[in-house]
Amino acid sequence: MGMGDAQLRRRVRWLLLLGVGVLYGLSIPWYRDGGAEPELWLGLPDWVAVAIACYVGAAILNAAAWLLTDVPEDDPK
Repeated sequence: MGMGDAQLRRRVRWLLLLGVGVLYGLSIPWYRDGGAEPELWLGLPDWVAVAIACYVGAAILNAAAWLLTDVPEDDPK
């Protein structure tokens, strides 16, 4: 692996973690009006369905970011 590959992995990992942050921000139902009646999506209120979808997406992006993380394998003696 060359130096360019390590930089690309760091950049992609950073973008994935940025995506996690964006999804956490989108999971907050501040887009809803105060007394609005929720719609049902798959039997859940719409804001709950959006939050769950964002959390699942954040977990997937986080797992992908960890796959790109270099962890040194030091042999403690």
